[in-house]
Amino acid sequence: MPSPNLVYSKSVHFLYSLFLFLCLLVYAPVYFFRMRVARGERLFVRERLGFRLPPREAARPTLWIHAVSVGEVLSLRNLLAQVKKRHPSWRICFSTLTPTGYRIAKEKLTMADIIFFVPLDFALIVRRFFKALKPKLFLLAESEFWPNLLRIAGKKCQAVLLLNGRMSQDSFKTYRRLRPLAVNVLKNIDFFLMQTEQDRRRIEDIGIDPKKVKVAGNLKAEVSLPLLNQEDRQAFEKNLGISGSKKVIVAGSTHRGEEELILEAFGRARKEKEGLLLIIAPRHPDRAREVEKLGLNHGLSVLRKTAATPGQAWDVLILDTIGELAYFYALADLTFVGGSLVPHGGQNFMEPAFYEKPVLCGPHLENFAALADEFIHSGGIRVVRGIGELTEAFKMKDETALEEIGRRAKNLLNSHQGATERTLQAIEKFMAEHEVRT
Repeated sequence: MPSPNLVYSKSVHFLYSLFLFLCLLVYAPVYFFRMRVARGERLFVRERLGFRLPPREAARPTLWIHAVSVGEVLSLRNLLAQVKKRHPSWRICFSTLTPTGYRIAKEKLTMADIIFFVPLDFALIVRRFFKALKPKLFLLAESEFWPNLLRIAGKKCQAVLLLNGRMSQDSFKTYRRLRPLAVNVLKNIDFFLMQTEQDRRRIEDIGIDPKKVKVAGNLKAEVSLPLLNQEDRQAFEKNLGISGSKKVIVAGSTHRGEEELILEAFGRARKEKEGLLLIIAPRHPDRAREVEKLGLNHGLSVLRKTAATPGQAWDVLILDTIGELAYFYALADLTFVGGSLVPHGGQNFMEPAFYEKPVLCGPHLENFAALADEFIHSGGIRVVRGIGELTEAFKMKDETALEEIGRRAKNLLNSHQGATERTLQAIEKFMAEHEVRT
């Protein structure tokens, strides 16, 4: 007679799969129109349904790593490079969820042997991927808890690990409210590598065995970006039409609702301070036209980066490309990191900190709560609340104070190095166990 726990687990996964199917029926036409018609993006339907599977290779042990989108993909770059360097006999298979994440993975994760879209989370489809790849270890980044993917990974792999794990306050409340369901999903993970002590406490409070949890640090703090020498910087600025007397504000990874505030604040600030330029990088580049219209409505000279010609004049430059934001942070005199003036939890502020740039953020930094608190209290981030404070910051009245914010951000970022090595050591223990078994 099957145990009550087994019956409960099967019932949960059946109901989840039914719910997912119904959601797809409703959302599929909307998704098709938004991605295929409006954006002209490929949908990779055959790949997601498992009709075009990654190639089989039985000769080498396989590591399957999954990350959802651009930020998570980039945070794993150093880790994957070290895995490939130390364990060249292992095959690295990397999956992601979004088209932008896939493009960035193709461009940046050259050490991966295979890059593909994660399958839709139906058991039949997921099993086909595991049958083709035969991974010994399955690693997932941050909080990508797909129930069927995890359940089958737990059965088919020797170990399942969570990397760079985090749990926001909202997620924690939801998981505690649905504790039996949460534990039913998370029990398939053999080891949890969390970003902070707060994340560790939350995952344990849900019901995870403390012996399976370790704080490894935040992989996103392990920033390694290209440095521009003086000659390269001058050439870059000249190509963009930026003269030496100009002061450049870079607003990165902005969301809908923020650009209007940023443009209004910029317009007000430049009435008092001459020579201000603004570069806006929308979190989703397909919104570039929308942001362009906002800038024109404010009477500003707006230029999209893909349409720019060398030396062309502009007040606002819209970065409508992917993967170039870091280079623009390197040019900045002042930076603003988006997703923080509106309740999106904030985007990654470590890149401008790497370049020792003063960082402005709004009050919504839940995605980086513990790290953000540390930066704020140490003076490495200046929080702005609303258009008035944003306008005053854009005037850059005290440039010495802004430079000090940049120095503190850089020093604090340096103090957080080591997450990659700690994560790699944990992974290697499970890799060694596989090698002993074989």
